[in-house]
Amino acid sequence: MTDLEKHVNQPGRAKLVKQVRAKINELKIDYIFFQFISVTGRVVGKGIPADHWERTCEKGFQLVYGATANLFLDRHNNYIGYGPEAKELVGIPDPETFCQLPWDKKVARVFVTCFRNREERVNPGGHLTSDCRGNLRIIAKEFKKKHGYQLRVGTEPEMMWLTRNEDGTPTGKGFSKPYCYHIDQFESLRPVFMKVMEYARAMGFDMIQGDHEDAPGQLELNWMFDDVLRNADRLSTYRQICAQVAREFNLIACFMTKPFMGVSASGCHTNMSLWTGGKDKVNKLGHKSLPGMDEVFSYVEGGTNTFMPDTKDVQLPGKIGLKSIGGVMKHLPALTAIGSSTVNSYRRLWDQGFWAPVYADWGYQNRTCGLRVSAPGRFEYRSVDSMHNPYLMGASLLKAFDDGLTNNLDPGKPESRNIYEAQKAGKNVKKLPLSLGEALDRLSEDKVIQSAMPDEMYKIFHWYKNDEWEKFLGATTQWDLDTYLDCLP
Repeated sequence: MTDLEKHVNQPGRAKLVKQVRAKINELKIDYIFFQFISVTGRVVGKGIPADHWERTCEKGFQLVYGATANLFLDRHNNYIGYGPEAKELVGIPDPETFCQLPWDKKVARVFVTCFRNREERVNPGGHLTSDCRGNLRIIAKEFKKKHGYQLRVGTEPEMMWLTRNEDGTPTGKGFSKPYCYHIDQFESLRPVFMKVMEYARAMGFDMIQGDHEDAPGQLELNWMFDDVLRNADRLSTYRQICAQVAREFNLIACFMTKPFMGVSASGCHTNMSLWTGGKDKVNKLGHKSLPGMDEVFSYVEGGTNTFMPDTKDVQLPGKIGLKSIGGVMKHLPALTAIGSSTVNSYRRLWDQGFWAPVYADWGYQNRTCGLRVSAPGRFEYRSVDSMHNPYLMGASLLKAFDDGLTNNLDPGKPESRNIYEAQKAGKNVKKLPLSLGEALDRLSEDKVIQSAMPDEMYKIFHWYKNDEWEKFLGATTQWDLDTYLDCLP
């Protein structure tokens, strides 16, 4: 059997397909978005009437391979990744991810896994390696089989609510003032974030806290940490929710890393821990009848956190945590290309006055380091911004952890001083890459992190991002005009 056939015929799937049909009838769903994630984190796919649910579950739908690269052209007018002569991928829905859209209850969404075309001469029906969501699931299973650990992740997605002119164009201003943690500024956006909360809870988010950050219109809303794949699904869904709320309030939901100079950028700190045991538990979030499948509303609970301290020093993770940190520390330069994946990302890293995580060091609750133990039992990767692809990040972290655990990597001693003061005192600390081009070079040298993007995926990621970097280098900007327009008489 091909990978596609194994996926369609996996045990229990036929039962899930029938359960979704019952949900479709119960919720009166007319239309379904079948979606997957491109290498840059965009949500792409097709819409299909609900009448064709069973047929689509069995046969799937076809879409050009280039959709995994947003179907964009490079600067030489070539389609990135795949040309028009390429075959079409087959998208097979994962019924456990079915959920009603709360802003139009006649519409639902379901994630799909992508496969090579059935008629390909090479590896027909094989897993499509440029499918970053399917790839993360495979790597997470391989990691658990080898080490016995499950990666659980909690993300902190900062983003900004910007205002529009009457014609829909951006004003260049945030809705609120740049006052960090001020309830008055948080209150000014209350109708917006309460609508986000309403939609999020209807789609399985156990929302736990939120605040106004220190940039104009900047909010951070958090939900409960969970398995790495489910958390990535929720982050992608959160972006869709914010985009919809922005349409309703005539605002712009901006996930761009740094739209304003002189204030903080939008990071997406990623908190991680490795666990054994635990069970999935459905959180109904107040719903009498769930508007989606149990998996969408499930969170893993219990088990043993291997990152917890195993000595009297409560600021040090256990041995598993230290080796995992060692793996991440070794691969931080290459990981930067994944966590800070745009040209604009590096505006954040250059603006060091705003706690920019530019140094390849780690410490306990030390925000001047690229990594910090944020609390006993977890550590936070700080050089991740709100433009990153969480599926690529999850897969890359698992590969870094695997290297750390397999080769007993030592992260070195934690830094408790302000890293800038430590440097003045003579400490030699390496900086992370400070441009997209440099980060891509470090990634090209790191076979471990490249293995998180096997075969066609790395080819597409490098092609797409290197083209982005070259377009930037070849572009005349407003800064060029302001600096050089009248530099000579």
